[in-house]
Amino acid sequence: MYRIVVDAMGGDNAPISNIQGAVDAVNAFKEVKILLAGRQEAIVPELEKYSYDKERLVVVNATEVIETGEPPVKAIRAKKDSSIVVGMKLVKEGEADAFVSAGSSGAILVGGQVIVGRIKGIDRAPLAPLIPTAKGFSLLIDCGANVDARPDHLVQFAKMGSIYMENIVGVKNPKVAIVNIGAEEEKGNALVKETYPLLKECKDINFTGSIESRDIPAGDADVVVCEAFVGNVILKLYEGLAKTLVGKIKQGIMSTFLSKIGGALVKPALKATLAEFDASEHGGAPLLGLNGLVVKSHGNATRKDICNAVKQCVRFSELGINDKISEVLAKAESEES
Repeated sequence: MYRIVVDAMGGDNAPISNIQGAVDAVNAFKEVKILLAGRQEAIVPELEKYSYDKERLVVVNATEVIETGEPPVKAIRAKKDSSIVVGMKLVKEGEADAFVSAGSSGAILVGGQVIVGRIKGIDRAPLAPLIPTAKGFSLLIDCGANVDARPDHLVQFAKMGSIYMENIVGVKNPKVAIVNIGAEEEKGNALVKETYPLLKECKDINFTGSIESRDIPAGDADVVVCEAFVGNVILKLYEGLAKTLVGKIKQGIMSTFLSKIGGALVKPALKATLAEFDASEHGGAPLLGLNGLVVKSHGNATRKDICNAVKQCVRFSELGINDKISEVLAKAESEES
C-alpha cells in the first residue's frame, strides 16, 4: 500500500479540486492510501459528496495554510500546523511515501530540503518538470529550485534526470544535453564551460553536448540540464507561448464564416494534436534527490492533475527511483576514490 499525502489547501482550486483528485486516485488505484492534509472543517463536508473507500482516504487535520505570497523560509518556520509542513513531516517520519501539493512553490522547495531532507550524497534537490516536445516529453532539470548551482550540482542533476527518464518515462539510454547559447563546446557562461567537460567525462549518462533553447521543443534531448534561473525562464516562456499560440489559432478559426467551417472540420485532429502537449498527464514536477518523494503540481491544478500526480508517486515508489539514485551516487564515489 502506497501512502501519499495530498495537500488539500494548496493551489488556486483548493480545496475542491484537490479533494476530487484524491477521491479519483483512491477509486482508480487499489494500492493507494491517501492522507488529505488540511483544515478538517473544509475537507469533511466536501468528502461527504463522494463515494470512496473510507479506510484508504483519511483526513489529517492541519489548521494553517501557507499562502503563495508569504516568504517561504519564514512561513515554514512559523506555520508548523500548515498543510505543507504537516504533510512533509509525515513523509520524513516514514508515515507516508510521498507528498503532493499545488501550493506555494517556494514553501514546497524549502520544506522539501529542510523537512524531508536530501538523500545522502545529494548536494541540491532540483525541480524537474516534463515539458512537451515534438517527440513526446523532455525533462527540464532544474526549473526553479537552485539559482546558484555549481558544476558538480548540474552533474548530479543530469544523473538523476537520466534515471527518472529511463525508469518513469521509459526512454532507454536518454540523451542528456546542457542548455547553451551555441552548439560549440567553448561557448557559454562560466558555469556551462566548467560543467560541459564534467558531463562529457561522466560514464553514467548519454551526454550529447549542448542544446540551444530553440531545439528543446523539437525533442533533441531527453534530459535538458540547466541551473534554475535559466530553467524557470524556459518553462515560463514555454507556457506563455503555448497559451498565445492556442489563442491565436482559435482567433483565426473564428475570424470568418469559411474559417469556422474549416475549423469544425479540423477540430478533432487539432484536439488530438493539442492533447499530446497536455502536461497534466504527469500531474506535476518531482523534487528529485530527497529522502521521500515531493511532487509540485501546477498552481491551477485540476482534479485530473492531482490524480495523475498520485499516479506518478505510485510509479516512482514501485520502481525505487530513490534507491537507483543512491546506487548511481555510490558507484560514482567508489570510482572517484
